[in-house]
Amino acid sequence: MIVNLTQQGWEVIYHRAHALLAAQLGGQWDKSKVPTRFFETLAAISHHDDLEIEWQDAQLTEAGAPLDFTLGLVTSNDIIKKLNKLIDGAQHRGRWVAMLVSMHVCFLNQGQWEASDEWNEFLTLQVNKQQAWREALGIDKDEAEQVYQFLQWCDRLSLILCMKSLPADQRALEITSRFNHQRYDVREINGYVNVEPWPFEKEQFSVNVEACTLEQLKFESNEELKEALQKAPIKVLEWQFSKSV
Repeated sequence: MIVNLTQQGWEVIYHRAHALLAAQLGGQWDKSKVPTRFFETLAAISHHDDLEIEWQDAQLTEAGAPLDFTLGLVTSNDIIKKLNKLIDGAQHRGRWVAMLVSMHVCFLNQGQWEASDEWNEFLTLQVNKQQAWREALGIDKDEAEQVYQFLQWCDRLSLILCMKSLPADQRALEITSRFNHQRYDVREINGYVNVEPWPFEKEQFSVNVEACTLEQLKFESNEELKEALQKAPIKVLEWQFSKSV
């Protein structure tokens, strides 16, 4: 989960909600420039973070605060089992979705090569699966990589918004330079979000995500946090995008 500290307590955004926001952003893309198999790609974006169900798997920091995903330990005992389950579930939506989700899992865990025999076996299996899926789908490695970079672009911008990382004073923040070999920057100007160069079809639109609000700062157990998340009030966070600001 994505955890932001507020004046009232904590603001928690589930990873599945963040992924849905990423798909909203991708859905606004200029339709004349969208990647191959666009709707299947959007499906992969919207489901690429289905690893956890936070109100079942919520965890705490040592101080008793909700654990932000950036503080989680990727080497937990059952992480490979969960990743296999994520990719197996993606296959139910089709090989294209499974390929992109598998690529994302490998990207996030690239530092685990040589960490253990289990990690080597898992990552090697994913690389082999991706090759088999590409051959079956009739797509080469470079094209698959560019489509995956679109997923990463949407994922990155969604995380910037959810983590409240937009810089102050209209300063620009790089989203990525890898998709279409083009650098994209985001900035907030007069309450609007602007992306340069502008990649979207509409000149103005809005996107949103739901967040749980917790007033309690410290929890005694994971069970207490889980119960609080299930009962927490929900607020909608919204961003207005504009080409001309």
